Amino acid sequence: MMENNNKIDLNAAVEIAGAGPAGLAAAITLAEAGRQVIVHETQKEVGSRFGGDFQGLENWSSDEDALSVLEKIGLTTDFTALPCRKGAAFDAKGNRYHIKSDEPLFYLVERGPGSGTLDSALLQQALALGVDVRFNSRLRRVTGQGILAAGPRAADAIAVGYHFDTDMADGYWVICDDELAPKGYAYLLVMNGRGTVKSCMFSGFKQEKLYVQRTVAAFQGLVGLDMKNPQPHGGSGNFHIPTTAYNGPHPLVGEQAGFQDTLWGFGMRLAISSGVLAAQSLLNDENYNMLWQRELKPQMETSVVNRALYSLLGNRGYRWFLRWIRSQSDPRRALRYQYQATWFKQLLMPWARRRYQSQRRDVSCNHIDCACVWCRSGRCAHE
Repeated sequence: MMENNNKIDLNAAVEIAGAGPAGLAAAITLAEAGRQVIVHETQKEVGSRFGGDFQGLENWSSDEDALSVLEKIGLTTDFTALPCRKGAAFDAKGNRYHIKSDEPLFYLVERGPGSGTLDSALLQQALALGVDVRFNSRLRRVTGQGILAAGPRAADAIAVGYHFDTDMADGYWVICDDELAPKGYAYLLVMNGRGTVKSCMFSGFKQEKLYVQRTVAAFQGLVGLDMKNPQPHGGSGNFHIPTTAYNGPHPLVGEQAGFQDTLWGFGMRLAISSGVLAAQSLLNDENYNMLWQRELKPQMETSVVNRALYSLLGNRGYRWFLRWIRSQSDPRRALRYQYQATWFKQLLMPWARRRYQSQRRDVSCNHIDCACVWCRSGRCAHE
């Protein structure tokens, strides 16, 4: 942490760079405590890089339901969320594995600026609390208190495919096959007459078009994928456990800090939690590093071990994993156990860190008490 010895003006606005879930969660937490907040978003609207993408809000990393957790920390759940209890997974040979859980494994949510999306709901809550959200605004310098939430800085994984209209029933389907998604998985999500189909790959990025074609063909053959008005879409994810989540005196949150699930990329809860913790660190004059390392780091480290193990499996290993998860009476509980920091996972951590290397490097600004905000290229704005 870079210490800031300047006297803090509690009447001054806290500036936040980025209006993603992490940035908005921080803004809401600060505003509910009576602080003035200005959020700067470089794009013209909230969630613009997702544009109607369907994603999963995971529900297995804690005993308590994910939506209940959001309500407990003061965040809205006024967005469309499809509870996913039943689904199907396939191995490379096309064998189907029915997955069923009493409680939702995850909630299917929509991202982007539209009605009913997670991003729009958080934005409306922030605006109702008096947060000043400025679009088409790039925050280059922070002279007072601030939080940096500008999104990913490298591509450790990419998810590429299509958004589309469809007559298919709601549901989720997954294929674990390195020929479709190297070291990752292909997925199909459908909700309310719209869908997302993508290859989530952790390597082989230069052949993304081939993997997308294979993914679409596989889902057409296995579940009768029906796409109307398909629109291509892609996104990236950055997974990184930082040495410090400060840039100068300012907390880094969400994917700008690298806070993500390294195994499968279910990072929304981590991003939102980091935003809340950063806000609390400012409100209570606490060390943000201590907060996130206590609350988030154990799960993140375990996900690195899980990623390193998963990358070794290959198609035969995926088949074994799918058989195992299908055999569990409570898949949600089984997944939660896989994310616990057991002694075995802790023992494997040094090996996993060596095996898994993020594309990102820890390039925090070295300027003492620097007030700049890093641009997307990772270069200091004043250089």
